[in-house]
Amino acid sequence: MPSKRDSKTAATVRHRVEQGGERLWRLQDFQDLPFAAVAQALSRMARAGELRRLSRGVYFRARQTAFGKSLPNPADLQELAATKAPIFPAGIAGASLLGFTTQTPRHAEVATTANSLPKALLGKHTIVHTRRPAAWSKLDREDAALLDFLRRSGRTSELSPAETARRSLELLAVKGRLARLVGVAATEPPRVRAMLGALAELAGADASTLQRLRRSLHPLSRFDFGMLAALSTADAWQAKPAA
Repeated sequence: MPSKRDSKTAATVRHRVEQGGERLWRLQDFQDLPFAAVAQALSRMARAGELRRLSRGVYFRARQTAFGKSLPNPADLQELAATKAPIFPAGIAGASLLGFTTQTPRHAEVATTANSLPKALLGKHTIVHTRRPAAWSKLDREDAALLDFLRRSGRTSELSPAETARRSLELLAVKGRLARLVGVAATEPPRVRAMLGALAELAGADASTLQRLRRSLHPLSRFDFGMLAALSTADAWQAKPAA
């Protein structure tokens, strides 16, 4: 039988949820109350159909509409998921953020440094690329999206090869970006380091930066530059001949 304190906590939780209207609720939203009693109260409300459990410790209070119960805002869910681990746009979404395409992806696509992300928060159709290097945590969304773009050899661009190269150089010219990307380059695949080197040389990077990138590449390896094979520096950075 619940103690008087637990019953009082449950009543407080219910009152706040009912007064809060349509919104997401987390255990952290009740930090002034006993953790275990809050967890039990929210769980009971979910079993009674008053809340929808989305993932561990996360619930949604819906409102009734003409088409049934309302659904959580996807942007709010992704923002909440991002509190558990860094999340970056990837694939077409990343290319769109960077200005390489105007396409709208059929399904959301993200990358994260975590081993997994709760699909209940992101949406079951979301494509999640896990285990990106921990160094990505130091990057902003555009930095990481550009690395993702290079990992795909620029094939998510709908621009011409020349325009893709020009836009890549514009993005690399953002203050501090080249230094940040070079700073994490050691955790990237060799082809990404090669493409970054080819772009950095065109961007006027200093000799020490270029030497650092070049020394990280096996001199006999050749890399698929994809859409960036048209870079004038591609051959010098071990790009495979364009097909």
